[in-house]
Amino acid sequence: MKTPEAKASVISLILPLGLDHAVAGQSYTAAKLKTANMSVEYYQGFKLALDSLTSTGSNYKLQIFDSKDDAAQSHSLSLNPQVKNSEIIIGPVFPDDVKAFTAMLASARKPIISPLSPAAPAIFRNQNLVTMTPPLEYHAMGAATYIAKSIKPKKVFILNSGFSDEKLYTSPFKRTLDSLSKRKIQVVNITVTRGNLTPLVVQLSAKDQNIFLVSSTKQAFLMVTLRSLDTLSKKFPVTLFGHPSWEKFAFLKAALLQRLNTHITSTDKVDYKSAETNTFLRSYRRTYHTEPTDFAIKGFDHGLYFGKLLADGEDMSKAEFEDYTGLHNSFHFIKKPGLGWINTHVDILKYQNFDLKKVE
Repeated sequence: MKTPEAKASVISLILPLGLDHAVAGQSYTAAKLKTANMSVEYYQGFKLALDSLTSTGSNYKLQIFDSKDDAAQSHSLSLNPQVKNSEIIIGPVFPDDVKAFTAMLASARKPIISPLSPAAPAIFRNQNLVTMTPPLEYHAMGAATYIAKSIKPKKVFILNSGFSDEKLYTSPFKRTLDSLSKRKIQVVNITVTRGNLTPLVVQLSAKDQNIFLVSSTKQAFLMVTLRSLDTLSKKFPVTLFGHPSWEKFAFLKAALLQRLNTHITSTDKVDYKSAETNTFLRSYRRTYHTEPTDFAIKGFDHGLYFGKLLADGEDMSKAEFEDYTGLHNSFHFIKKPGLGWINTHVDILKYQNFDLKKVE
């Protein structure tokens, strides 16, 4: 007698494929093609995860919708009964599309997964949103927590360029440091002009590590300021904490960052030596005959995580999103009233042997 097949869990994936550019007479711009490729890579990783779960008896119906990177199209998809009746909705991807989509589903009780955007959930104000990529404030809080618990310095120097956008990082950083240390760690704010750090010298320690935070992403400011810090480091022990975007900046040289004992936070550190990663790589190459990108790895992690939740018969309107260790990042969710679930897990990385290594 044939075993009855498990009821199919319906998942809707809303990605900016831009398929209208693929028809005869149309063409993709370089930017649109990049977005479309990202969408395909994410889908391939996600599908591979579901296929692996299906082999153990789970059953899924995966529906793909094209948001076209267009807010009006995302709004329209939010009214689509096929989308609304899914158990889980993953996407849209970009903040404007998420905003247009979630505005129409504020009263729905099923989770809407924001898979790739680190945009702050306060922009969307939707209690069903699940933010997978930790927003910037959680990077700041992660760095502050590491400093307070692992380094325990007497002082931390925040070197500012004067641009107000740095407060998106420095405010939650200081708030967390003050809270964890009960204000015992003194925070010294200084606005640096043309790399002049001379006013700080009298406050520096010759024997203990001097902890600096630089949250700027401006090339001109970083080049001058980090050079000045490098000069200081010849006389004083220096440990630097930087913005998560630094990892992608080619103008920041690993040798300099290593000399400054630089730490950054990250949500994208894949351990290519682990058995799990290598199993995934072999499976992905065998299935798609290409190398997986970061988006494919994220798609795989998300597919496994949410696929398992559905396979376990979890009522998605009441789901508790438990901790999970993925290939590219771990998930540790907190629930915030009116803002939904937010993944807050970031890794602390440090430059060693001209590479970034995980320290926590």
